Amino acid sequence: MIIKPPLNTAQTVNCIDDLAKLVNYSFMDTLNCDPDATEHGIDYAPRQVFSGHYVTVKPTPIQAPEYVAHSKTLFKQLGFADSMAQSPDFMSLFSGDMSNLPAPMSKVGWASGYALSIFGTEYIQQCPFKTGNGYGDGRAMSILEAVFKGQRWEMQLKGGGRTPYCRGADGRAVLRSSVREFLAQEHMHALGVPTSRSLSLYVSKTETVKRPWYSEGSLSQDPDRMINESVAISTRVASSFIRVGQLELFGRRARKQEHPQAMAELAQLVLHLIDREYADVIDAKLSFSDKVLLLASEFRQRLTSLVANWIRVGYCQGNFNSDNCAAGGFTLDYGPFGFCDVFDPQYQPWTGGGQHFAFLNQGVAAQRNFLMFCTALSPLLATKANDLNQLQNLVNGFSTEMQTKMQQMWAAKLGLNSFNAELFTELEALMVQTPVDYTLFFRELSKLPADITPLKKSFYQHLPYASKGLEQRWSAWLYQWQLLLGCTDYFNLEASSDACSDVKAHENLVMSRSREQISKQMNLINPKYSLREWLLVPAYTQANEGNYSLVQELQSVMTQPYAEQTQEVEDKYYRLKAAEFFAVGGLSHLSCSS
Repeated sequence: MIIKPPLNTAQTVNCIDDLAKLVNYSFMDTLNCDPDATEHGIDYAPRQVFSGHYVTVKPTPIQAPEYVAHSKTLFKQLGFADSMAQSPDFMSLFSGDMSNLPAPMSKVGWASGYALSIFGTEYIQQCPFKTGNGYGDGRAMSILEAVFKGQRWEMQLKGGGRTPYCRGADGRAVLRSSVREFLAQEHMHALGVPTSRSLSLYVSKTETVKRPWYSEGSLSQDPDRMINESVAISTRVASSFIRVGQLELFGRRARKQEHPQAMAELAQLVLHLIDREYADVIDAKLSFSDKVLLLASEFRQRLTSLVANWIRVGYCQGNFNSDNCAAGGFTLDYGPFGFCDVFDPQYQPWTGGGQHFAFLNQGVAAQRNFLMFCTALSPLLATKANDLNQLQNLVNGFSTEMQTKMQQMWAAKLGLNSFNAELFTELEALMVQTPVDYTLFFRELSKLPADITPLKKSFYQHLPYASKGLEQRWSAWLYQWQLLLGCTDYFNLEASSDACSDVKAHENLVMSRSREQISKQMNLINPKYSLREWLLVPAYTQANEGNYSLVQELQSVMTQPYAEQTQEVEDKYYRLKAAEFFAVGGLSHLSCSS
């Protein structure tokens, strides 16, 4: 059981000494350290880790750190003074230097091992030892756990140097990928999608590493050159960083009885996950098996809601392996992600991802991750056939729950009280055949247009139409949609008795809602701004030259994604992807290199 410190809801954190008063290392204090770990955390060579939930490791500070950005929203939520972000001691800590921290702060961080499954298939090939004991946090390490205003947060450096799981890599992140992740996390939070958060971003003024990337204007699928890039460290924050892959690792060890404590370590990790992520919904007085079953049920609910939210805002994870799936049910690990421009059910931003992780396949990918989650839990219930049957029933019911969440989401995007399959099927076909910009289309639809003219703002006219007669089909679809909303008086139509009868008879007609109310509701579901890749490229390109103004401008715009902002912002960010950007590497697709 995690010992929870007294609640302090009024503290203001002005310096590292204030931060030190709030630390509470539940992960290190309640779970097992690898017995081969070092006290000083100098443990950078790839090696096998056979047991324990974590290894202690000391970050490698970046050289000559410089401030790029911080999240004012998260600072305020945590009680941090904004001035902290550029103070020397704060910059030092969150650029990887833990050597001068006051007690009781730890002077070492921790990294965790995890297993890998890709679309429900277990892999050990990526482990350098071909055993699965060398795969884990290769360049991510947690350095702090503390309770702010009664809420526990864990802070993790991305790019803080090598760990025993680095598999021979350098443990660094570059500014390009760090800018992407920093902005994406705060954008997703503002969109109302559960996610890890961004605290701060610092770049080295002197240290660089080589990475594969695209030549300017390259149409290559994969990077075609090596470039020098500045290293950076971003700090991501979450209630925990326990992944499905982490549970899998301990589940596999327990299943195979790899060491005497394997089953106990799996049980410890599961109970810790419940304390960290599910304590508000799982009663501590329940039996252990009931806790495990309720955990699986709650995770299923969160995971299906998460994926429906991803699709609502046009987000594709790109690489939804089990190690990129947070066991707390939120978005984690922004590597090869992307936001849709042209609506495409098979949209996939990552060249190495395959269609199984494409935009509208994300529900199936989530189902495979849920299967691996439950497989990891199953050794804990192995002696109780009824409990295993209940667990299997949760797995079997995933697709039904996912479908329900998706239908609820599509209905909300369309302003309807319930899902209409025929209407949606025709809409999906029209969006593909036209084709349309996903974000612009639904935002323009939220204005409840009387005809299709306003919707044409979202049409990519330079792309070929797949069939004739699309305008007539759009008009017919729009009319049917307006029937369902009860807004047919928008149309300049004769008020025939048949038309009136259709309106009155339709089960989804809601006369109690005005057009203004429907439009307002839809505007809260359909964002006006999304973080497209072609917006990110100029921001990180300028940042590489030492100019961070566009990063900060994007941060400001994308943390207000539903708001009607200035005309200047609208002209710059609420528009179609330019024709010359299509098929260009780094703009329309990218590799996982970061």
